[in-house]
Amino acid sequence: EETGLTGAFALEENFLTGDVLINLDSEDDGEIFVGCAGGIDTTARLRYKTRKTPEGYFAFSVNVSGLLGGHSGDDIEKRRANANKVLNRILWNMMQDMDLRIAKIDGGNLHNAIPREASALAVVPYADKEKVRVIFNQIASDIEGENKEVETKMRLSLHSEDVPEETLTKKSTRKLLNAIYACPHGIKAMSADMPGLVETSTNLASVKMLEGNVVKIVTSQRSSVESAKYDIAHQVEAVLKLAGCKVTHGDGYPGWKPNLNSDVLKVAEKSYEKLFNKTPKIKAIHAGLECGLFLKKYPHLDMISIGPTMRGVHSPDERLHIPAVGRAWEWLVGILSEL
Repeated sequence: EETGLTGAFALEENFLTGDVLINLDSEDDGEIFVGCAGGIDTTARLRYKTRKTPEGYFAFSVNVSGLLGGHSGDDIEKRRANANKVLNRILWNMMQDMDLRIAKIDGGNLHNAIPREASALAVVPYADKEKVRVIFNQIASDIEGENKEVETKMRLSLHSEDVPEETLTKKSTRKLLNAIYACPHGIKAMSADMPGLVETSTNLASVKMLEGNVVKIVTSQRSSVESAKYDIAHQVEAVLKLAGCKVTHGDGYPGWKPNLNSDVLKVAEKSYEKLFNKTPKIKAIHAGLECGLFLKKYPHLDMISIGPTMRGVHSPDERLHIPAVGRAWEWLVGILSEL
C-alpha cells in the first residue's frame, strides 16, 4: 500500500527493502513495544468407548462457574484459575476412591481464552453417594483456598441428576481424566531479557465431546522464542499421546524476541523524551503482533511498535483517544527525522 512516507520502505519487485520497520498498531500512548509472543494450537482427539450404565448407580453433576477467565496471552500471568483444570481435579480425586464413570464433560470455548466455566455428568455406585459429597467438599475447599485472592466469584457446585442410559467405560474415563490432569497449563518460563514478561506459556482451552465417541481437547501455546514455542507444544503433544490421543498442530504464527540493544529503539526513546519531556515505557507483550511475521520473512529488520491509545479493540466498543493521535504523529515524524 502507498503510505506517503519516503525513505522508510520501498516496494520493489514484491520485496521490501530497508533495515527498519516501525509498526503503528500498538494501543498505548508513550509505550514502545520491542517483542511479542508467537503462537501455535495443539489439538487432541481421544476416542472412547461407552456401555450401558450399571444398575444401582448414582448420578451427579459438578459445575465450575464464575471464574475470571481472560486472554491466554495478556492474562496468563495473573494466576487466574482454569475451569477445565478445576473440574478435572475434583473428578480425578473422586476416581481414586470409587468406580466413577463420566457421561458428559464440557469446558471452555475459544482456543485463546482461559476457560471460565466447565461441567460434567458422572455416576458412581449408589453405596458411594455420601463419599462423593465428602470428597467434593474437601477438594472444593482446597481449590477455593488456593484461589481466594484472585477468584473471588468462583462457584463450585454438586447436584444429584437423573441416571444417564450410557457412560464412558471405566477405562475410557481413566484415560480422559488422567490426560486432562497431566496436560500442562500456565506459565512455562519468564523472559530473561525483560523482567516480568512471560516468555513461554500454554493454555488448556477447551474439552468437548463430539459425535462418534470422540473427546476433543484444544490447547494453545505461546512464546517469544520460536524454539521454545515448539518445545512446549511438543510437551503437550507427548502427554496427550501417552493417553492414546491423536494429536495435531495448527500452522501457528512466529514470535518476536525482544532486542533491548535495538538502534531504532534508542532513536525512539530519544525522540519521545525530546518532544514530551518524559521517558517512554519499553515493553513486550505475551500476545501476537504483526512484527513476528515480518521478522520471519526479513530477519535482518530492526523493529519497534508504537501507536496512540485505543480501547475495546475489535469490538463494537472500540474507541480511540484523539489527543494521543497527534502525539503519535509527532513522535513518528520525530523518529523519522532522527533516522
